[in-house]
Amino acid sequence: MKLLEFVWLDNLTGHPRMGLIVPKFQSTAVARNRLRRRLSEIWRREVQDRQGGRDLVVRARLSAYRASFTDLRGEMVAWVESL
Repeated sequence: MKLLEFVWLDNLTGHPRMGLIVPKFQSTAVARNRLRRRLSEIWRREVQDRQGGRDLVVRARLSAYRASFTDLRGEMVAWVESL
């Protein structure tokens, strides 16, 4: 994956959770928060129901800051469907 890195972890809570890692990469707080909101929305709409009782950790790469919502969504959905 060129925009995002993913890690699945089992959890004991029985419900899905997501953790985001959005490094600064010398970007503004506005850019980091925008990326964080986009990834959270994609997770809520597309991934959460398929996830089961696991944790998903998503780490954004530098190229994710320049990516469109559609590109981010496409990569996240493609990764989940490949499991």
